[in-house]
Order: sequence, then C-alpha cells, then structure tokens
Amino acid sequence: MLAIASFTSSAVLLTIIIIQRKLSLVTSCTCREILHSAALGLINPFLYYIILLKAYQLLPAQVAQPLNMIWPIILVFLSVPILGQKIKSRSYIALFVSFAGVYIISSQGNLFDHAHAHSKGVLLATGSSVFWALYFILNVRDKRDEAVKLFLNFLFGSLYLIIAMTVTDDWIPAGISMKGLISSLYVGIFEMGLTFFLWLRALQLASSTDKVSTLVYLAPFISLILVHFILKEPVYYTTPAGLVLVISGIWIQNYKKVRG
Repeated sequence: MLAIASFTSSAVLLTIIIIQRKLSLVTSCTCREILHSAALGLINPFLYYIILLKAYQLLPAQVAQPLNMIWPIILVFLSVPILGQKIKSRSYIALFVSFAGVYIISSQGNLFDHAHAHSKGVLLATGSSVFWALYFILNVRDKRDEAVKLFLNFLFGSLYLIIAMTVTDDWIPAGISMKGLISSLYVGIFEMGLTFFLWLRALQLASSTDKVSTLVYLAPFISLILVHFILKEPVYYTTPAGLVLVISGIWIQNYKKVRG
C-alpha cells in the first residue's frame, strides 16, 4: 500500500511541477541537493510512514493518531543539536503536559490499568513524531521550490520501498483487490502528495503562519468524529481527555505574549 501511495504522490507532484512549468528546477538540482533529497526521502515517506502505519495496525485509530501529534514538542528539542537553539523553561512544562496526555491516551479507556495497552504500538506512534519533526527541520532548511523538494523526496522514498520489497521478497500479490488499490491511490493523493503541497503553500501565502498552524489542532478532534462514525470505533473517554493535554502542551510551547 505504501509503495503504491508513494508512487502516486510522486506522480501528483510531478504533474503539479509540469503545470507550473518548473520542470527545469528539477533537472538543475545540484549533486548536493539530490543527496539532501535522498536523505529526506529516507526519513519521509520511507521510515516515517512504515513506523506510523505499523502503529495504526497495532492500535485503534483514535489512539495512534493523537499520539503522533506531539511532534511540535519533539521539534523544539531536536532544534537544539541541529539548529543550535536554546530550550526555554516552558518547553519542559509543555513536554510534561503533552506526555501526560500521551499516557492518558495510551490507557485506551483504562486509566489506572495499562496492562492491556499495546506498548509496542504506543512506542511506534510516539516515535513516528521524532521522524516527522526531524523531516520538518531538514525540509525547512532546504530553500528549493516546495513542489520540487516534495517530488524528489517521494521519488527517493518510492525507490527505497522497491528495494525493501525486493530484499524482503514482499511484492504486491497478483490478486490485489480493487478496494485496496483505490485506497492506496487515495492515500497517495490526499494523505501525501496533494495535501503536503497545499499545506506548504498555505504556510507561504498566509500573512502569519500562526493563523494557519492553529488549524492543525482541529484535525485530531475531527478525526475522532470520523473514526467513530466511519470505522465504528467506540471513542474511549481517555482519548479526548488526553488529546486536550497534548494540544495544551503544544499551545504552551507556541504561546506568545502580546505586548501592549
């Protein structure tokens, strides 16, 4: 599924590049830029989505998706060794609040009994946020056109997936269902390629990135509604409660005092 989705995403992004008449920006990339794209493609979509999708396989969707939301907090701590930034005291408070939310969400409705919780799934879901935060930092430092960067990232990610399937002899079965194929194409278009591009364009066009970034906080709550009505998952009381703490931690981290 991931291989089909990644190739689909590459095709979508290439189409966008051709429509925008920016194909020359792809062919003019330097060797250093190509190597940078190769490294980013290893992080996302290859490692990030393999880890995240495995977490979705092991956990209920309402648990895996919110756990992945702590990446803005992880981003701050990764900025220290990579960007040389200093950590403010409120970042530690934000981390504590968010991980309290992670603990509550991972209880899956049994706050004082974690015995049934899938620890591997929880570790993978939270661990995926590390890869996403790392990808975000490295991608921001790359000043090339957004569509060009994303296209090369997903192209390399697709190549890594082919290599992985070759090594593990895990090729797509001949009897793949039409439902599975359509689902994979949907993920490639709306979960990856087109959505990534629109998000980055929104950040570029917005008068303030804060106005756009805050909209992300609505996603997990909307997801809970879709998970309940489409996947028919009963929503644990601990999921929205923990999610509020996760979002609160992110808000504490990003809060800016308004000076009069």
